[in-house]
Amino acid sequence: MPRSHFTPALFRFLRDLKENNDRAWFQAHRDRYLAEARDPALRFITDFGAHLARISPHFLADPRPSGGSLFRIHRDIRFSRDKSPYKTHLGIHFRHEQGKSAHAPGFYLHLEPGGCFMGVGIWRPDTATVGKLRRLVADEPATWRAMATDPDFATQFSITGERLKRPPRGFPADHPLIEVLKLKDFTALTPLTQRRITKAGFVEDFAQMCRVGMGLNRFICRALDLPA
Repeated sequence: MPRSHFTPALFRFLRDLKENNDRAWFQAHRDRYLAEARDPALRFITDFGAHLARISPHFLADPRPSGGSLFRIHRDIRFSRDKSPYKTHLGIHFRHEQGKSAHAPGFYLHLEPGGCFMGVGIWRPDTATVGKLRRLVADEPATWRAMATDPDFATQFSITGERLKRPPRGFPADHPLIEVLKLKDFTALTPLTQRRITKAGFVEDFAQMCRVGMGLNRFICRALDLPA
């Protein structure tokens, strides 16, 4: 029987955290964080694992509280003017087995009041990686178009990400896919509502979105010579 993982309590906690983003408040409400945010997310990761294995055995659903698929709630403030210690969203990344960080191909779930979405692809790849992606797009434009215009994919996802202002070095400005070649991120996103996320069966719903989005990850893995 379908089950719910996330409840409105998660979004109430995140809203409260945004209004009280300091260590004293968080420590006083740590039990809420565990019960309403972290633990439901870890259960979701565990339950999604069986679905993910059928989509691809090369992406990981790691339910460890630290170092797994759930991003830490603490912000890295070392080089930021914003010294707020905590993120006001939950991020879950099911990355490729050969990935070592957030900059790896994968599936992503972002839970934030008023700003939830699901993403697929690779975010902020390094120079060598983005070069390989652009080269495959340029060499096989028909393969890229077939993936991007697949009716199921195009209905659910929008390819997005920051772009260069000028064509990347080594690629002609009049290339028919020049706007794709300018991408810095090779990601596709679909917005989600809180109601959809808190319904019973969302893990199956998310799995179906991942199946549809797998075409982009498959293209990325091919460019990077990774198993998909």
